[in-house]
Amino acid sequence: MKAIILAAGEGKRMLPLTLKTPKPLLIVGGKTVLDHIFEAFPEEITEAIIVVKYLEGKIKDYCGDVFHGKKVQYAEGSEKGNAFTFLSAKPFVQENERVMVLYADEISSPANMKKCLAHQYSWLCKETARPKSAGVVKLRDDGTIEEIVEKSENPPSNLAAIGLMVLSGEVFGYEPVQNANGEYYLSSMMGEFLKKEKVYAVVTEGGCSLTVPSDIPKVEAFLKARNSNETAH
Repeated sequence: MKAIILAAGEGKRMLPLTLKTPKPLLIVGGKTVLDHIFEAFPEEITEAIIVVKYLEGKIKDYCGDVFHGKKVQYAEGSEKGNAFTFLSAKPFVQENERVMVLYADEISSPANMKKCLAHQYSWLCKETARPKSAGVVKLRDDGTIEEIVEKSENPPSNLAAIGLMVLSGEVFGYEPVQNANGEYYLSSMMGEFLKKEKVYAVVTEGGCSLTVPSDIPKVEAFLKARNSNETAH
């Protein structure tokens, strides 16, 4: 099974740390973000497509063709939004192929990845105190996602969809829709996928994102707790 890692962004909110280093290669808890992501992959993931753009040569040099035992290929990202960055991975995925999709600035746990893979299709979600600034989901009674609403003044819930999805290559057939703020989000394509397929919300309290420099201590605390739990088991 393949994983698509979206790692094309400039990470402007992480400046000055990202001036010469792409965000996926920032050191957190003694390792790069990409190291933490690959170490969390379950055995089902055998190959990764890393979508790159900003300082892409450094990511390619660091990961090479095989990283943490996983085959690695690269796609060229876009400046038009994460939907178009995601679309650049289309040549690597068959229409009926099941894939995992991750953002390179969000670190999940092996347990969350396994929970997501337990469903045919799924999306990791987490409660947020700022639903207006997130992509939030509306759930059906069976726990599947009815719709995703991106950065709305009237969010349907406080359950944010975060950067870990399990879906099929069929999603590449949907056209991105421009948000009111001018951005093209992958969530607009997922919104169409949700209408046809049952995508389960996997709710977590763990996982964290690296958005601004002040997030680094939070991510390190998460990683320390994650590693302690793994050692305990």
